[in-house]
Amino acid sequence: MNERLTDPNQAIDYIIANSKLYAKARADRIYMEELRKTIKAELCKTALHHGFEAVNAQEREAYSDPNYRAHLLAIKQAVEAEEQLRWMLIAAQARIDVWRSIEASNRVQDKVTM
Repeated sequence: MNERLTDPNQAIDYIIANSKLYAKARADRIYMEELRKTIKAELCKTALHHGFEAVNAQEREAYSDPNYRAHLLAIKQAVEAEEQLRWMLIAAQARIDVWRSIEASNRVQDKVTM
């Protein structure tokens, strides 16, 4: 069988090596989502100073601002980075689970053939 698929040590090493990257990616994504609220508030405040008195008009101006749209793209990239790492870590855990199943099957097979 393919050594790469059955070596739990490689999968565990991968999880250990990438856990900090995943933590950072998750923190970055959460930070970007929270920062979005601050950016919106600042843009609404700017819209108010430009004569947009109604809250819905302020929000419309904020949502259409290029800075807000650029920030949404940054959130998209942060989510993509986090999700890619998350699924790779899940795949590494699945490899460990497959290895456990193979080893359990081998133990049963050994008992049957003895």
